[in-house]
Amino acid sequence: MQIGFYPGCSLKGTSSDYAQSTIALAQVFDIQLVEISDWNCCGATAAHNLNHELAVSLPARILALAEKQGFSEIVVPCAACYNRLSVAQHELNEDAGLKTRVSEILQMPLDGKVQILNVMQFIEKYIAGRIEEKMVKPFEQKVVCYYGCLLVRPHNILQFDRLEDPQSMDDLMRKIGATSLDWGYKTECCGAGFSVSRTDIVAKLSGKIVKDATDRGAGAIIVACPMCQANLDMRRSHIDSYLHKKMNIPVLYITQAIGLAVGLKREEVGLQKLFVAPTFA
Repeated sequence: MQIGFYPGCSLKGTSSDYAQSTIALAQVFDIQLVEISDWNCCGATAAHNLNHELAVSLPARILALAEKQGFSEIVVPCAACYNRLSVAQHELNEDAGLKTRVSEILQMPLDGKVQILNVMQFIEKYIAGRIEEKMVKPFEQKVVCYYGCLLVRPHNILQFDRLEDPQSMDDLMRKIGATSLDWGYKTECCGAGFSVSRTDIVAKLSGKIVKDATDRGAGAIIVACPMCQANLDMRRSHIDSYLHKKMNIPVLYITQAIGLAVGLKREEVGLQKLFVAPTFA
């Protein structure tokens, strides 16, 4: 089986381990993720604050390319990319005039029917039902699932999971043997795009998330967003300075956790790239 794949900028750079683990996990279940040819940046995170037509045109071009290349579904692991593609598709389908203008800008037809799947939707649809048969080593860890800001917002457009207490990632972690702990930071902001410009803000916001996860006895934080993972893992030295304490809890992508459970090696899911390496794998 082949499904379209939009990696976005992060999965080609700082979050290449997310792409690696997503592709490797799909292969275990005989699914080939085929990268959309000639894709471009989706415009996250600044374009929609500067120019509306540009902000819509960037993700619209990706969708038009997916249509042209014959994909009825595309997997978009990055939460920011998923958000921008989904919002753009919604706006285009709701505003015929905007769709016409954007189509003229792109000089490409826009059908607007490609189904956009985030990583949880992809796993739920094609993998979750077969996890038990593929399980090699249950992921027997206490974890907290961190969804971040963009995966469930804006809820009226995305219609994905519960807004304040989402459960999809928790359910998937339970399927592989993990104990998913209840906590209050599931959708709190980690500092987002301030990762480079204001590390002090990231240290404060991400520090609260890391501390609460640790205080609740979690052995790992599970994420599905490259920006969240970067802030919680890569900025750990800033977090430690803010908290005046060294925090050792690792931050894994959900595809890495499930990959380990179905027998992929740590190198195959990119664990060597983590700043805080897990001791259980």
